[in-house]
Amino acid sequence: MSDPRNEQSKAGALEASAFFGRRKGKQLRSHQSELMEQMLPQVAISLETASVDPIKLFEPVVQEVQIEIGFGGAEHLIAKAEAFPDIGFIGCEAFINGIAKALAQVEERNIRNIRLHPADALELLRALPPNSVSKLFLLYPDPWPKPRQRKRRIVSENFLDLVGKVLKPGAEFRFATDIDDYAAWTLSRVLRHRDFTWTPGSSADWTSPWQGWFSTRYESKARREGRSSAYLTFLRRQD
Repeated sequence: MSDPRNEQSKAGALEASAFFGRRKGKQLRSHQSELMEQMLPQVAISLETASVDPIKLFEPVVQEVQIEIGFGGAEHLIAKAEAFPDIGFIGCEAFINGIAKALAQVEERNIRNIRLHPADALELLRALPPNSVSKLFLLYPDPWPKPRQRKRRIVSENFLDLVGKVLKPGAEFRFATDIDDYAAWTLSRVLRHRDFTWTPGSSADWTSPWQGWFSTRYESKARREGRSSAYLTFLRRQD
């Protein structure tokens, strides 16, 4: 018989982390390795400085700060940063190959309003001050579809507590997935959380992409494989 104390310890460890799986895929190309060594330290966020107003992490000055968690190939992150140069974007990604891709695009396009957290997103959310983020994106996170894996899903009460802490009142938490079960999973947890509200006007509010939406390679793959997406927008409560 398993020791319940061990099971509680395992559950606590899962809640303390948002990242599972591989840290690295294919071997980085020579220039990608150079970017990881030379450029990443210039744009990476130190958790010691994250506790201050995150606007101060950007130069030139930005008007607000938004976060994307698990940016993958960085298609959405890069497109948003280019479209809104007066907004500071923080990208969280623990997968090294994704970080290298983002750095290559930042260099090529000379983007100055992106900062990166190349580690577990929960670490950054814990460090950021309350009411400091204007929007948070969680786009196509790993669904961990098998029943025994679902405890690894990033959307949990602990995660929502942290998102609710950092978002400003009235700010948006945007979630997209092509997995029906994950959409239902997320909706059920957010609806019972004290910090968020969901008030769709019609089915188009969750079946249609957001206005000005920049698609991702994961979404393109879903379309090729015949899967549609859910686009859920939750608001941080004002009270």
